[in-house]
Amino acid sequence: MLLHLLNRSPASSQVPQDALRAMGAHDRLLLIESAVYGAVAPQADLYAALEGRCFALREDLVSRGLVEHCAPWIAMVDMAEFVDLTAQTQRTVSWY
Repeated sequence: MLLHLLNRSPASSQVPQDALRAMGAHDRLLLIESAVYGAVAPQADLYAALEGRCFALREDLVSRGLVEHCAPWIAMVDMAEFVDLTAQTQRTVSWY
């Protein structure tokens, strides 16, 4: 199982689609930095199939005023939970 770290919004880059194509059935996705814009509808629909495996960094959502708008199938995690996610996976893959 891999943890994919994504920092690009689906509105401004093809990188999110590349990451999704590369993901395995048990891999997890963490939206960080500008990628958290993808946690808000309608862009969040791109990640609906990853329910239970898609996360967004709370600090990045807060800094952009998006906490209240995060899609329900995307779990918010703080920095400590981010560390836990990395410990639960074999390795991480960064998508920048």
